[in-house]
Amino acid sequence: MIRAYKFLMRPTTGQQIALGEMLRDHCSLYNGALQERRDAYRHVSRTTVRYGMQSGQLKDIRAFDPERQGRWSFSSQQATLRRLDKAFAAFFRRIKSGQTPGYPRFRSVSWFDTVEFPKDGDGCRWDSTPHDPVTRVRLQGVGHVKVNQHRAVVGRVKTVSVKREGRTWFVVLTAEQEQPEPLPTTGSVVGIDLGIANFLADSGGEFVSNPRHGRRAAAKLQAAQQALSRFPRRKAKDRTRNHQRAVDQVARLHGKVRRRRLDHAHKTALDLVRAHDVIAHEDLEIRNMSRAPAPKPDPEQAGAFLPNGAAAKAGLNRSIADAGWGVFLTILHAKAESAGREVIAVDPRNTSRTCPECGHVSKENRPTQETFLCQSCGHTAHADTAGALNVLRAGLARRNAHTA
Repeated sequence: MIRAYKFLMRPTTGQQIALGEMLRDHCSLYNGALQERRDAYRHVSRTTVRYGMQSGQLKDIRAFDPERQGRWSFSSQQATLRRLDKAFAAFFRRIKSGQTPGYPRFRSVSWFDTVEFPKDGDGCRWDSTPHDPVTRVRLQGVGHVKVNQHRAVVGRVKTVSVKREGRTWFVVLTAEQEQPEPLPTTGSVVGIDLGIANFLADSGGEFVSNPRHGRRAAAKLQAAQQALSRFPRRKAKDRTRNHQRAVDQVARLHGKVRRRRLDHAHKTALDLVRAHDVIAHEDLEIRNMSRAPAPKPDPEQAGAFLPNGAAAKAGLNRSIADAGWGVFLTILHAKAESAGREVIAVDPRNTSRTCPECGHVSKENRPTQETFLCQSCGHTAHADTAGALNVLRAGLARRNAHTA
């Protein structure tokens, strides 16, 4: 199996400058390759430019510009061109499936934050000074950079990536390792119901509170963004020192919220995986759930619109995004696969309206957000617990159908 490791880098001032220049030059290569594809297709010949053609031009590009493009790893530049090729492949795949995707866009330097080295030893070297007590990674054109390796890397390192988050630099490794031993079986199965009032409720009646990291940081974020709004929009190279401090403060606060949300998702998923052999959850279409409501034109007045609940829906959408259901489910599936557990996604329709005792389905079964009261048999329970029981039942039925 392939496992990823992310470590903090501690570059010197000169290495930080070199890392920034590496991102800038790879961004320039990405944008130039995108421009070539656009121009070729807009030509009367409708020429299609592919990765193989652009990769073949790298040798000439490096010879023409040795002080910039010529000083970086050839393989990392190929990875950047492959990244663009994947963006176009995804664009055309969505078109064929009937979606309306956006055309691949040019990237500014501030939005181009990752450079990948496809093979350890080709333009990069993990643990480049093995006899040094401090772990270092060697990057072509940058040098040996200190790394805060907070845990051991198991297996053979396959790829090395450099990632910038705000003013912080990270190295991301992918290592190939043997499939780990599954966790001991517990004989327990559980269904979970994700929510906003509570982050999740399980079929055993337990709840995990919603930390609401975004809401807790809202006041500080609002103050930081107001301070940033006082400066006119400028490119990074044209910003004053105070302007750049305001930009960094907003990025720092957003990063802190993101890391807290990830930490909560990892810990919650780990607790579920350790305690249960089978975990069932709703197969939520989160993007559709957080979509803004369509406008309602006023039939009596041209150009006017009727209230459509957009303000209330915007608040709900913020709460859904703050909960981070999608990130949590991704982490849950990854941890379960590594631990030998089974995760089952079920159809979410009517899970909150169905009585877990008699099976009666009605909208009136849920008179309030937290209360479930069956109109047929009188069964009462917490609404989220009832939903989790229905999710578990549907998950076990689907599991038995597959094994039959």
